[in-house]
Amino acid sequence: MASIEPNLAALVWFALCCTVACVSFLVLAGAFPLASRPDLAGSTGGAALAVGDALLLAVLVAGTAWFGWSHLRWTSLVIAGGSVFLFAPGLFHLWPERWRDGRAGLALLFCLLGVSIAVLQVVGGVFPTLA
Repeated sequence: MASIEPNLAALVWFALCCTVACVSFLVLAGAFPLASRPDLAGSTGGAALAVGDALLLAVLVAGTAWFGWSHLRWTSLVIAGGSVFLFAPGLFHLWPERWRDGRAGLALLFCLLGVSIAVLQVVGGVFPTLA
């Protein structure tokens, strides 16, 4: 296996972060446009949660792409990312419906995205530090 991808730990972290990003995208696709979701658009908290999730998703996607580009072979990046992208809808459907379509799901998603970004920083040092 080392001849295919010598950095298996990085491949696993990339696949996990990519999975979180793909499932998060599917959850957020149901939240936008906000005008179509009166439960979210009707309150400031719901709209802020949806926009905050979208911003965290953008950060996670950029960080995961950079992590994969700098730690993995190109072939591993394409195969792992493609496999995750292919099977993400199945994982999305495993979530309970109240998590997919409500505020509880967006709050859980916010926490999951934040933890994924933190893990990506600890494992790969993707984002520059201010210190």
